[in-house]
Amino acid sequence: MARYIGPKSRIARKFNEPIYGPDKYFEKKKYAPGMHGANKRRKKLSEYGMQLQEKQKAKYTYGILERQFRNTFEKASRKGGVTGTWLLRLIEARLDNTVYRLGIAPTRAAARQLVSHRHIVVNDKVVNIPSYQLKPGDIVSVRERSKSLEVITNSLAGCSHQYPWLEWDENLKSGKFMNYPEREQIPETIQEQLIVELYSK
Repeated sequence: MARYIGPKSRIARKFNEPIYGPDKYFEKKKYAPGMHGANKRRKKLSEYGMQLQEKQKAKYTYGILERQFRNTFEKASRKGGVTGTWLLRLIEARLDNTVYRLGIAPTRAAARQLVSHRHIVVNDKVVNIPSYQLKPGDIVSVRERSKSLEVITNSLAGCSHQYPWLEWDENLKSGKFMNYPEREQIPETIQEQLIVELYSK
């Protein structure tokens, strides 16, 4: 399966939640997508259905395909501590997600493109792998020749830099990944325990 590039409002309506951020189309049509969506009552999901839906919601939110998501889960299960929390911590530590959280890109998809097109450096070295795992202390910067890109300057202009595990230096246009976030600091409304139960079957 290729990465989803279709209408984001449709996915938000599927999960009955604006998972890609504020969405005026979702607010106008808070029912399931499709020609019968407005008249169709949402079915009560089975336990398996709820677990699967939660995994799909996490994958769509962060833009990760199944193989990478499964590999991240296996890494999380080898960490000491709560597997679900470590799953979200490792996903948050991805380079593309951190570029988005720092405000360098307006969306995770845009962040992935900036990384792939070699506009981002980590510890003064160009990294073009969106799934690159950051470690505490790593410095993520905009490449010198890319600092004037319109998409970057516009995104930074409207950013509030509100995440406590990241530190932003406006003068250098760089951010520091200080530590893995605590679960309560991650704003996504994902029930990670359901994902753990699904993969543990």
